[in-house]
Amino acid sequence: MEALIVVDMQKDFMPGGALPVPNGDRIIPRVEEYIGLFKERGALIVATRDWHPENHMSFKEYGGIWPKHCIQNTKGAEFVIKLPEDAIIISKADKPDKEAYSGFEGTGLANILKEREVKKVYICGVATEYCVKATALDALKHGFEVYLLKDAVKGINPSDEEKVLKELEENGVKIATMNVLKA
Repeated sequence: MEALIVVDMQKDFMPGGALPVPNGDRIIPRVEEYIGLFKERGALIVATRDWHPENHMSFKEYGGIWPKHCIQNTKGAEFVIKLPEDAIIISKADKPDKEAYSGFEGTGLANILKEREVKKVYICGVATEYCVKATALDALKHGFEVYLLKDAVKGINPSDEEKVLKELEENGVKIATMNVLKA
């Protein structure tokens, strides 16, 4: 069994949002294409989201480095992609005193995937240098075969993104694209 993990495709991470990934909106069509492809393949569709309380430790006002973003039950926390009704939503960093870049951190995601006998995970979303990277590395730690969908991720800084892709590959993440998957 395989799973598609869509990382943090939320309004606050898109242009015009509180913490935008430059051109993050450009991958929306490709992410939705992957959702359709993996749905046809019978894969599990998982979407992670930042789900911060108003007083989250990552916010500048509370000693963190980020502006307020993806606050629970606000427009900024809403998904910008169409998800199937049976998609599993994973909320992370939802307690004031816990940071979580990875979709696996404090969420039970590894157990959910293992209970469904998932062996391979495919990861897309934003931002490559932060939550995508952390999710991919944690997926490896939990024993999954990990693929990063290079044509459906966006980073903050292109040169940093290239370094992260190289680091992920060196750690065992396989890089894939739609052309490879459809071949």
